[in-house]
Amino acid sequence: MYICVCVRARTQLLAKSSLDLFDVDMATQGTPGLALAVVCAMCLLPLLAMAQLQVGFYQRTCPNAETLVRQAVATAFAKDAGVAAGLIRLHFHDCFVRGCDASVLLSTNPGGGKTERDAIPNNPSLRGFDVIDAAKASLEQSCPRTVSCADILAFAARDSITLTGNVFYPVPAGRRDGSISKEQDALDNLPPPTFTAQQLIDRFKNKTLTAEEMVLLSGAHTVGRSFCASFVNRIWNGNTPIVDAGLSPSYAALLRSLCPSTTTQTTLITTAMDPGSPNVLDNNYYKLLPRNMGLFFSDNQLRVDGNLNALVNTFAANETLWKERFAAAMVKMGRIEVQTGRCGQVRLKCSVVNPSSSAELGSAIDEEGVVATS
Repeated sequence: MYICVCVRARTQLLAKSSLDLFDVDMATQGTPGLALAVVCAMCLLPLLAMAQLQVGFYQRTCPNAETLVRQAVATAFAKDAGVAAGLIRLHFHDCFVRGCDASVLLSTNPGGGKTERDAIPNNPSLRGFDVIDAAKASLEQSCPRTVSCADILAFAARDSITLTGNVFYPVPAGRRDGSISKEQDALDNLPPPTFTAQQLIDRFKNKTLTAEEMVLLSGAHTVGRSFCASFVNRIWNGNTPIVDAGLSPSYAALLRSLCPSTTTQTTLITTAMDPGSPNVLDNNYYKLLPRNMGLFFSDNQLRVDGNLNALVNTFAANETLWKERFAAAMVKMGRIEVQTGRCGQVRLKCSVVNPSSSAELGSAIDEEGVVATS
């Protein structure tokens, strides 16, 4: 058994071209321990992985990949327009935990324990899993073992943005699927609705995203719905009605009429995050904030910080500018800690990892970056 400890080597590997990396691979044939060490090191080089993503990645291997995903999303959207917001959020929640590797889709963890799907930020609020499964089924019929679940998530989020906001942007692809999904990782990485401005800035910075990109991506709150548990402490203190700072009294009263003081994580009552146009991706989110109608405490924090508030005002005044920069921020988010090349796997079913195979290097990397293979 070979045990590989992945090292974050930087300068030499980053300087190599794809041909150089091929030469390294060929040179290590017959020395599997060395070959595995090279693969492990490559898997943990963020800049190298990001560079391997490309628009039109499936042009030769599965030319109808994006079309099939788009059809699955459109079919679901025709039945329930709210699914678009769910798919956008699903991609976000995937990328912020272990990178954009479809770990959020796993319903079981090979190592045991609860998965990201079970974590409080995701359960019961995440939705859209059935749409991803439908897209994957179509792709497996058309192009078996080719299109990763992580790329399906990125395509589906883009298509949802197109359907709700009439915004289209090319999606670089080539992501591979991870094999680990842990509840605690979701709790540690997803920004909760109770975060302050500085906590939001720090969390996004940790994911290589700027403060401006944080404000841009927060604009996705213009579509979809939220469970009462995410904001109940802004309107109730036990059984006593309250109005949290930055919340309109009339809006608080409306929310109290929907959400009882006994609300818990299992209370399945929801409300639109943007009451005016909950299924339209527009810049109304930014217009609501100065009116004290940001649903979450974290929404209001964008007004508390002067620099963030300036961005809010800019995007409230110019929807076209916001959409352009929002699309760019989505693309950048889709590059967070991706696995590419020989790292990870292409799952046959998005909710479970593939059966163990020595040919799937990197499929059992744990949080310490150690992979074992026989």
